[in-house]
Amino acid sequence: MPPLAITRSGTGEPLVLLHGLGSSRQAWDPILPALAARFHVIAVDLPGFGDSAPLPGAGEVPPAALAQSVADLLDDLGVSTPHLAGNSLGGWVALELAARRPVASLTLLSPPGLWRRNVPLYDRISLRASRWLARHATGLLSRLVTFRLGRVLVLGQTHGHPMRLSAGYARAAVETLGRCPGFDAAMAGTARRRILAVLPPGTPITAPVTLAFGSRDRLLLRGSRRTGQLPPQTRTEALPGCGHVPMADDPAAVAALITRTATQATRTAVADGTSA
Repeated sequence: MPPLAITRSGTGEPLVLLHGLGSSRQAWDPILPALAARFHVIAVDLPGFGDSAPLPGAGEVPPAALAQSVADLLDDLGVSTPHLAGNSLGGWVALELAARRPVASLTLLSPPGLWRRNVPLYDRISLRASRWLARHATGLLSRLVTFRLGRVLVLGQTHGHPMRLSAGYARAAVETLGRCPGFDAAMAGTARRRILAVLPPGTPITAPVTLAFGSRDRLLLRGSRRTGQLPPQTRTEALPGCGHVPMADDPAAVAALITRTATQATRTAVADGTSA
């Protein structure tokens, strides 16, 4: 299996960051300084995204396969029980990973897979259209996002405050989505799957789980948020004013949410006598 590209920063308890479909580990850059002040942060490029090569010969890559690649990475790094934070597809991958190995806590930001059966048609059309435009009209979109209104048109579905984003951030998001070779396989891997409270291979997730959706998430609508599929200990919090990718909309709030989840999990482990 090809190695995964990562960025490591900070010291403390390990915290693994997993990005969304069509994104990369750079999506976490707005909150890395705050997290690195508290954790040993490991931001990962999933297979086929960012600087990580795709899985060989895979026409369909389900979240479980992505999770296994992250599990192998953690084994190589000697990281045993990390905190996990995942945005969008990264949240689903984090849950799959937690079903396969011990984790300290999970923070899920706008996770997909909480639909009734398959990916809703609205999401399939939205994602495929965004991917096609980013791939075939990269130059046009890159010029468009130099203007504030252009950033609204291009990133308004995924970000709550696109006018506040820098042109550089917007261009990088477009280019990353357009060039990632793992997009189609990862999207196909979610098309007929959904999250369940107990994920394969059947081990219940016992780590503390925090779920948060942005109030301006225009990609995963209310019908795609059937939270009853999540582990029963899941706690829900709000991210007012944030979109589907909240890290750029309100870095302080997202960093605080992840830190709060991890801190509460650590205190619980100490009280129960289960901490390392």
